[in-house]
Amino acid sequence: MDHADAVPIAELLNERRLLLDVAYWMLGNSGEAESVVDETYRRWYELSGAARRQITAPRSWLAKTVGGICLDRLPNRGAAGRRGGVRAQAQDAEGPQQRLEEEVSRVLLNALDSLSPAERAAFVLKNAGMPPDAVADIVGRTEPECAELADRACHRLRVQRSRPTTPEQHEALARAVRQACLTEDAALLVSLLCTDATAFFDGGGKVRALVRPVHGSQQVTHCLLTLLARHPRTTLTTQSVNGLTGLVARYDHQVAAVISLDVADHHVAQVWVVLNPDKLHSWNQPPTPGSPSSHPSPSRQG
Repeated sequence: MDHADAVPIAELLNERRLLLDVAYWMLGNSGEAESVVDETYRRWYELSGAARRQITAPRSWLAKTVGGICLDRLPNRGAAGRRGGVRAQAQDAEGPQQRLEEEVSRVLLNALDSLSPAERAAFVLKNAGMPPDAVADIVGRTEPECAELADRACHRLRVQRSRPTTPEQHEALARAVRQACLTEDAALLVSLLCTDATAFFDGGGKVRALVRPVHGSQQVTHCLLTLLARHPRTTLTTQSVNGLTGLVARYDHQVAAVISLDVADHHVAQVWVVLNPDKLHSWNQPPTPGSPSSHPSPSRQG
């Protein structure tokens, strides 16, 4: 008998439930979650007894293995395949509370589908209570990068689940942000941002830009006003960015920054500032006859 596998039944069941939850929220399908967990335990028992005894935190090892298997499968999964219920029970056998929880799960899974695999993994694994070093090892990024991915995912999910904003309301908010930046009105700009707003700056290593996200309305305001400080050769205009009103900063008529805004509950929740000259190349090309006046949004890193 291998005493390393002598575990109380409550711990066994809680452990398997945790692994199923991690796999389900990663893949969104209960059948696939079961398959991943079975594969994880198969790998556990492929280890020699001596190797298992050397693992001081079996649950962490199992959760890390689940995360790795899911991440390998996730890029190949279409949204249509991530729609299994948390438990495949007949709906008429469930109570109202169970049906409500199932619906909430479906809503969250729909939102998770919009995240990149790395964002989804970092968000799910962090919220499953995995230590930062284990999350980083699974995702293949540094711990700060994984923390940034999880934070970005959290904000994006909150934006998607917030009250909808019409294009007209989005435009009005963007114009108000422009006015606050032009007049260097910090109080106004703070009032237009969510208190936990986040700003991301993409310089692509080609310009000296912030490399970490900035959090909080006060900090975001300070960074924007510093970046867009008044200068006789600098202009700031509102312009269509991927179908929604954003801001375009020019220096000597050359586009130097494209800023898109994610809105939640009629406040700016996220600010995306693209400064990478490579991504702004198309913005600085002369328009061709008959081309639309709007530009696609520069791609965001994810």
